[in-house]
Amino acid sequence: MLTLAQLAVLAAVARHGSVTGAAKELHYSQPAVSHHLARLEKATGAHLIQRVGRGIRLTPEGKLLATRATEIVGRVDTATAELAARVGLRTGRVRMAGFQSILSTIVPKAAVALARTHPGIELGLVDEHPVEALRLLRAGRIDVALIFRYADTPREDDGLRLTHLLDDPIYLLTHEPGQAITDHRDSAWIGGCARCQDELVTLCRQAGFTPRVSLVSDDMVVMQALVAAGMGVATLPGLALRAHRTPGIHATELPENARQIYAVTYGDPPDPPAATALIDAIQCSIRTGGAW
Repeated sequence: MLTLAQLAVLAAVARHGSVTGAAKELHYSQPAVSHHLARLEKATGAHLIQRVGRGIRLTPEGKLLATRATEIVGRVDTATAELAARVGLRTGRVRMAGFQSILSTIVPKAAVALARTHPGIELGLVDEHPVEALRLLRAGRIDVALIFRYADTPREDDGLRLTHLLDDPIYLLTHEPGQAITDHRDSAWIGGCARCQDELVTLCRQAGFTPRVSLVSDDMVVMQALVAAGMGVATLPGLALRAHRTPGIHATELPENARQIYAVTYGDPPDPPAATALIDAIQCSIRTGGAW
């Protein structure tokens, strides 16, 4: 029979690619990790790892089981947090992934509110883009994902439940004031993440041209610095400008263009109480001026 400890070991080995890394994460000795792997192979009747030089790698069977093990361990962690939360939310843990601009604007105020109303809840945060945040959510490694999407972003998978938080306006950033997208048919454009670049291309094509993206940075500080230096133009959402505003740039709101921001949970309702409390705190932060 498979045990949770064995599955946790395999999941850790998959994350780190080594027995040493897994042992360090789990606070096990290296022989203990090897023992759990050997027992797991015996229990499954499958060859799960291969020796490669002085290291190891997972076999196809090992990768398959490691993916499921990550999900199972994540769900058990969630169940543990839920159980603790049901004792009046006195203790527990809620884990959240979000993107840079929301983590640096709305979330800090929400985290303070959560700590004030539920001091026993431990909040874990990780900075991730929407696609990776949703992957962590499906794997059970987080409880809430904060994502942004645009009108033409592909629909999320079934099982993901989205709570709309706010619409975040998009701005054109230029070195000179009072300019529009159509003024920059021949300009160099600064692109951001893949999802943001797709939206940039959509906006420019709606204006009748395809942008020449010659500079790429996913850092809102770097993007603004490049615009301020006159090296190109860019688009940024309002939250990013609230988090950081570089002198020497001009921001013009693009009417009827905004990204939608959601809190996402996974699985059948209801959500774990700690996750619900966190989302409530974020919504309260937005209502009381935490967004602008």
